[in-house]
Amino acid sequence: MTHGKKGTSGPIRSRSDYLFEGICTLIVAVFAACCLAPFVYVFFTSFMTYEEYLENPLRIIPHAFSLEAYKQILDYELIHSGALVSFTVTVVGTALSVFLLIITAYALSRPHLRGRKAIMGLILFTMFFNGGMIPNYILIRNLKLYNTVWALILPESISAFNLILMKNFIRTSVPESLIEAAQIDGASDLRILTTIVVPMSRPAIATMTIFHAVGYWNNYFSAAMYVADRKLWPLTLVLRELVVENTDSVSPVTAMLNSQARSHPFTLKMAAIVIVIVPILLVYPFMQRYFVNGISLGSIKE
Repeated sequence: MTHGKKGTSGPIRSRSDYLFEGICTLIVAVFAACCLAPFVYVFFTSFMTYEEYLENPLRIIPHAFSLEAYKQILDYELIHSGALVSFTVTVVGTALSVFLLIITAYALSRPHLRGRKAIMGLILFTMFFNGGMIPNYILIRNLKLYNTVWALILPESISAFNLILMKNFIRTSVPESLIEAAQIDGASDLRILTTIVVPMSRPAIATMTIFHAVGYWNNYFSAAMYVADRKLWPLTLVLRELVVENTDSVSPVTAMLNSQARSHPFTLKMAAIVIVIVPILLVYPFMQRYFVNGISLGSIKE
């Protein structure tokens, strides 16, 4: 065995190794800073007055923090209804998606399931071909889901790609011998799933929970397609209207942005962006320890 420093074991690292590691760390740090910079800029700008912003648009830290934009944007009625819709869709949709993902992936991971290859073929087919926007719209209307919260949940409830990853994770991470031993002891498939497969698949489940939660929270296109009632708009669609609204048009958001008693529309938009982004960011710290282990899902092969 080779040794590095005195009292430690491990391979000897040359100066070039440390140089290469330092360059890689620097590149990752620069890339992370570039990704983080827009969020930091929007966050601090939301606490500025518009006059201070005009003095120096590149200023990051405001001279005086102001919560006026947040107070005014939170008075906007669609923010309250949008928050309720977004939280409902995200919680219910994520729970439903993960539930369907687990039970379907477990069934498809069983080698003796009849018609397993045919079912997998149909699932793979949906990854490459779909009916398109108009047939999906007609389907939602015929199922009486139009202008309901379920139109934002059910169409996104399961992903073929995530299903394949979850199935492969179960097949490679849950020992077949452990399942066979449980079957010999008389355990049913439901008991095996709840007491063996689910506990051993926590990293994958946590990763899929994050993926689906972020997907539901950020999804605005389904609401724009299938929801006409503004009270059923999620926060992301409300934010879209706030950011891209034409101030020459006549609408509730235009009246709110152009009101003389309001802060400048630019500051209000920055505050709205922060309000929409922060809740989903709070999910990551609770899932971090599982997410690191489950991030390698994409490298698992059949």
